[in-house]
Amino acid sequence: MDLKTVIAKDLLKIRAVFFRPEEPFTWASGIKSPVYCDNRLTLTAPEVRSDVENGLARLIRDNYPQAEVLMGTSTAGIAHAAITGYILDLPMGYVRSGAKDHGRKNQIEGKLEPGQKVVVVEDLISTGGSVLEVVDVLRQAGAEVLGIVSIFTYGMRKGLERLAAADVKNISLTDFDEIARVAAEEGYIRPEDVARLIAFRNDPSDESWMEARG
Repeated sequence: MDLKTVIAKDLLKIRAVFFRPEEPFTWASGIKSPVYCDNRLTLTAPEVRSDVENGLARLIRDNYPQAEVLMGTSTAGIAHAAITGYILDLPMGYVRSGAKDHGRKNQIEGKLEPGQKVVVVEDLISTGGSVLEVVDVLRQAGAEVLGIVSIFTYGMRKGLERLAAADVKNISLTDFDEIARVAAEEGYIRPEDVARLIAFRNDPSDESWMEARG
């Protein structure tokens, strides 16, 4: 089975990605969303966790063979960077959302030398804003950021445009379209819901996808 499909099945099984098109969730921004994502749940499901971490290691081997250091995003990417770093026998650290206000006032935790080739480990990418802040911090510290690996990406236009503008590559284990397909195939949602979900993905601020509710 394709890795993208395996991870999609895993995330649905433990409800790390949970579709509820008939009763949308409300994001902090006020946007109504048919999907809820909490990839932290992979950490408490050992079989799924194994698939995820070995999958991330495979993505790094295949796409970033020159990687010298893994850097997790704070906080969701830290555990994944640590476990994947262990599998690959690579050093890891993480980037705080802001510098500490005490001690050495670090924003980057762990040893990082200028010029080192870094892969950023993230759990979820939507609009790309937070992970690109991490990339910027690493670049300012002199790192060569090879790219990002992530568990799941929405593939939202805004995120894709931001990554392209920053010249950053992201490789995800699975994506919104694949999970929607598998969800319909396995009976989590109705087949006719897939088009509505893709419409949401294409433009989250447009709530017209909700009008097709049956």
